[in-house]
Amino acid sequence: MREKDRLIEGNKNYVASIKNNETKTKLAKDLISHQSPYALVITCSDSRVIPEEIFSCSLGELFVIRTAGNSVNEGELASIEYGIEHLNIKYVLVLGHTHCGAVHAAMHNEKGRFLDPVLDKIHAAINCLEDEVEASKANALFQANYIKSLFPEFDGKIESALYDIETNEVIFIEN
Repeated sequence: MREKDRLIEGNKNYVASIKNNETKTKLAKDLISHQSPYALVITCSDSRVIPEEIFSCSLGELFVIRTAGNSVNEGELASIEYGIEHLNIKYVLVLGHTHCGAVHAAMHNEKGRFLDPVLDKIHAAINCLEDEVEASKANALFQANYIKSLFPEFDGKIESALYDIETNEVIFIEN
């Protein structure tokens, strides 16, 4: 099956799952006019890291920002600003993960036309760490602290965590 056909078929299944579930149908209708997620999650674009699944969330519960290596730059900052200032989200989580390709690339000084600014930021976070798990933790913590520095008036909580793709567990990182 072609990639586009798989997406079309997947959407048909999704629509059917909502239509066939009264609770989901009502929730989807309620969310048309507003959203009020309880948390903002910044995580990696990695296809194995799905916050809604990891935290057993439904439609409208999480405001998710996905970016290479959960690295925060201008576009992500605009979304964070929207989430905390317009949606009044009071909890922000930077969720790193094990086996992160962006962290690996930064550790090995790889280059990429558009990836370089992201890798530079991750490299600054991980410094000279040689263990990828520790580097992923350091990166998540660095990104959380970076966000804190840019939103000093934020009266909520900003934390970091690491998702272990082998065990599916989330380990919160102490600052």
